[in-house]
Amino acid sequence: MTLLTTWPESGPETVVRRTSDPAEIAAALAPLGVRYEQWPVRADVPADADSDTVFAAYGPEIDRLNAEEGFTTVDVLGLHPSDDPEYPVKAKAARAKFLQEHTHDDDDEVRFFVSGSGIFYLHVNGEVHAVYCEKGDLLGVPRGTTHWFDMGTRPAFTAIRFFHEEDGWIGSFTGSTIASRFPDYDTIHAGHVGSAA
Repeated sequence: MTLLTTWPESGPETVVRRTSDPAEIAAALAPLGVRYEQWPVRADVPADADSDTVFAAYGPEIDRLNAEEGFTTVDVLGLHPSDDPEYPVKAKAARAKFLQEHTHDDDDEVRFFVSGSGIFYLHVNGEVHAVYCEKGDLLGVPRGTTHWFDMGTRPAFTAIRFFHEEDGWIGSFTGSTIASRFPDYDTIHAGHVGSAA
């Protein structure tokens, strides 16, 4: 299930908020301009579904969001463990790409998780909000929001991405090492999955 954990930016020693209630998560993120909602999960869509399958399954939701937000480009991105000898290299490179704090000044970052999970860390107003997203979650991070994203050391997810610009967004890195001071995806995932069992 989805999880929101909030700490002071000074470090994770004090937990300001920890909730897995979708309504509480949406209410906590809304003042930050962050859109959070859950879409119905299509059980017949495989975890590693191709883009045609994903678009066919989630067409009505995609059309609604495009109409509301004016997105012009939508794509599907997926990465899943495999026996391919290139997987570890691809996984490491993909994870490293946005693991450090950055902003996107040219567009919002909006993702819907078709399968799997990942964590967006939002560094806003003196706090760090770790949003553990999984299948069925849509998260919209406004342009200019300082954040980072962790997909873990063995990424396993398929996500729909929405863009206002055809070229997508580019990360502007802050140079801060704040990401290294907070629990990473693997740590949060292990504790979250373990506590839900």
